[in-house]
Amino acid sequence: MTGGTVTCDICVIGAGSAGLSVAAGAAQLGVETVLIERGEMGGDCLNVGCVPSKALIAAGRAAHTMRTAGRFGLAPVEPKVDFAATLDHVAGVIAAIAPVDSQERFEGLGVTVIRDHARFTGPREVEAGGRRIQARRFVIATGSRPSAPPIEGLDSTPYLTNETLFAGRPLPDHLLIVGGGPIGIEMAQAHRRLGSRVSVLEMAKILPRDDPELSDVVRRALVTEGVELLEGAAIARVEQAGGKTVVHYSRDGQEARAEGDQLLIAAGRRPVTDGLDLEKAGVETGKGGIRVDGGLRTTNRRIYAIGDVTGDLQFTHMAGHHAGLVIRSALFRLPIGIDRTKVPRVTYSDPELASVGLGEAEAREKGIPVGEVLRSEFAHNDRAIAERETEGLIKVVTGRRGKILGVGIAGPRAGEL
Repeated sequence: MTGGTVTCDICVIGAGSAGLSVAAGAAQLGVETVLIERGEMGGDCLNVGCVPSKALIAAGRAAHTMRTAGRFGLAPVEPKVDFAATLDHVAGVIAAIAPVDSQERFEGLGVTVIRDHARFTGPREVEAGGRRIQARRFVIATGSRPSAPPIEGLDSTPYLTNETLFAGRPLPDHLLIVGGGPIGIEMAQAHRRLGSRVSVLEMAKILPRDDPELSDVVRRALVTEGVELLEGAAIARVEQAGGKTVVHYSRDGQEARAEGDQLLIAAGRRPVTDGLDLEKAGVETGKGGIRVDGGLRTTNRRIYAIGDVTGDLQFTHMAGHHAGLVIRSALFRLPIGIDRTKVPRVTYSDPELASVGLGEAEAREKGIPVGEVLRSEFAHNDRAIAERETEGLIKVVTGRRGKILGVGIAGPRAGEL
C-alpha cells in the first residue's frame, strides 16, 4: 500500500538490535507502532555482525579442537577446510535466526512495517514508502557502518569490511587485518584456525579498551596459535603489487611491509544518518553521531536516538540497554539515565574476554577510590584443569568499603560467567 498518512504512537527508524527491541516492546504493550527499515531486517547484528561472526568463530573452534585433541589422549588430526561450505554454514545460521527479526514476525505483533528509506519532512513527520508517518514519538536507531581510515592508496585497493567479509570468497592464504579491536581480533583467530596466515596491524595495543592484564591473556593465546600481532604499527600506505596487497608501515622507528592476498579493515565505524534530513526535524549531530542528552532525547524532544547512531559504546548489549530506557521514558514517562557500568561486553576470542563495570585504570581515572583488586587464575580451578583450559584470569575491582566496582574475565566462557 502506498500513499496516505499513517498516525501512530511511536515510529522507529531502523530494524537492527536497538530498533527491533523498541518496536517489539511497544507493540506488545499495545502501543501503535510503525517500524521503517530500508535494508535488511535485523540490521548489522543479524546479517553482517554478531551472528555471522560467531558462526565463523564456531567453525574455527571446531578446527582447533581437532588439531589439539592430543591433550585428551585422542589422535589429533589436521582438518580439511572447505571454506565455501564454511560460509554456507554461516549463511545457514543467519537464515535460521532471521525469522525472529523478520517483517512477518513484527507484523504478527501488530507493527506496521515499511521497507523503504525514511526522511524527516518536519519536526513531527517522516516520509517513507510513499506515506507520511505522524507520531507522538520517534526513535532513530539507524546504527553505524564501517569507516575506512584515511590511509594513502586505500581508495584504489580492494579490501573487506564486516559488510563483505561473509560473502562468497576464497579462504585467504594470508589475511592482513588493520585494527586490533574486538572485530579484528575475533576474525584474526577464526581465520588462523581455519588455515590462513594472519597479520594484525594495530596502531596502539590490541583490545585497547580492555584491562591490559586481561588482554594479555588473549594476546598470549593468539601468538601461541600463530597470529602475527604488529602492535604500534603506523600505516603509511597500501597498494596492489604483483597480485598481492601490500601494507607499508613503520614500527619501533623501522619501516616495514606486510604482504597478503586479502585485506580486512576493522578500524572504525561511523553513524548512519545520510538521507534522514535531520535538519528538517531540528535534530543536531556531532562528530560522534546524533547528539542526545542523558535521557537519549535529541535536540527535538519528541525524537530519541539510540544505539550506534549516538556514538555511544558500539555493543549489542548497549543497544539493548538504550532500547529498554526509551520504552520506560517514551511509554511510561519514567525518568531514565544511562548507566554504562551495568552493561557487559564480550570479545569472543578464545579465551573470551568479558567485563562489566569499571576496570582498575578506569576507576582511578574517574577519581573513584580503589580498595582491593582481587585476582583468581583459572589454573587453580578444578573444572578448568579437567578441561585443559587453564589459561585465564578473573579480576575483581572493589572500592574501599568492599563494593564491587567492576569485574573482568579472560578465560573460557567468560561471557557466560
